[in-house]
This record gives sequence, C-alpha cells and structure tokens, in this order.
Amino acid sequence: SFFMETEVDNKTDKIDDFYEEVDKGHGRLEIRKCYVSSQLDWLPNRKDWKDLNTIIMIESSRELKEEVSVERRFYISSLATDAEMIAKAIREHWGVENKLHWVLDVTFHEDDSRVRKDHAPENMSLIRRWTINMLKTAQKNFKGISLKGLRKKAGWGDSTLDVVLQGDF
Repeated sequence: SFFMETEVDNKTDKIDDFYEEVDKGHGRLEIRKCYVSSQLDWLPNRKDWKDLNTIIMIESSRELKEEVSVERRFYISSLATDAEMIAKAIREHWGVENKLHWVLDVTFHEDDSRVRKDHAPENMSLIRRWTINMLKTAQKNFKGISLKGLRKKAGWGDSTLDVVLQGDF
C-alpha cells in the first residue's frame, strides 16, 4: 500500500501530517499513530470519489505483558490534512460504535447469537438496532429502568409494550 511503501522507502515527504498518541495504564501500553497524505495521483479512479482530499492510515499497537499486537486501518476522506483532528474523530467514532455494541450485547446478548445463515445476521442486527432506538425513546416514560429491563418488561406486559411500540407518536 501507499503508506507501507512510504515507510519502507523512508519517503516521509509523502506524508502531509502525522499525529501520535500514547496511553499507559491498566498494565498495557497503547500507541496510536495517524498518517495523513493528500498525494493522491497514484490512486486509480480518484475522480470517482467526490471531494476526495486525503488518505489516512491509523496504526494502533498494544503491548500487554510481553505480547504486542499491531492493527492498521485505512481510510479515504474529504477532510483536510490535520492528523490530530482526524485521529480524534476516528477514535470518537469507534468509541460510539463500541458503546453501541456493548449496549446491544447487554440488552440482547448479541455476541451469543447463533443466527448465521444467509442474510439473517444482518437482518437481526438491523432489528436489534431499531428495537434499541424504540426502547431509548420509551425509556423517558420509565425512570430508573435499564434498556434490558425495559425490554423484559415489554415482553411481560402489553401496556409497556404499547408504550415502546408507539414511541413519541
């Protein structure tokens, strides 16, 4: 890839901006690096991407005890070459995704799902997310009850189920 070739050839002039974040805690060391380049001449069909401005590589390394894992993710973007801003936006986005995943797992035990055939996993994921939205809307009417508790309460009684299904209508 562009970033790997740049790294191997030590061509740092291809990188417009760089940002690094280091976190130590809980017995682990995490290093996140963000490389941003606006040099897109090499990219085929770049004209097909409306407002394409930058390519981005996030490299995350995590050291826990003696074990090191490295993950690289690549993005295309319309954003300017501000590596710190991009890195923080991407991290925030993943935080939102991880929080939603946690809510889905706690509420529906999504990680334990055995739904695997054809389009069923995608369909069930969509239904779960839609249900989470309905539960969050109805939760305003049930102070102090978790989404998981509200889901169960809706399963046990039609009056609660009616509130969940009607939402704010």
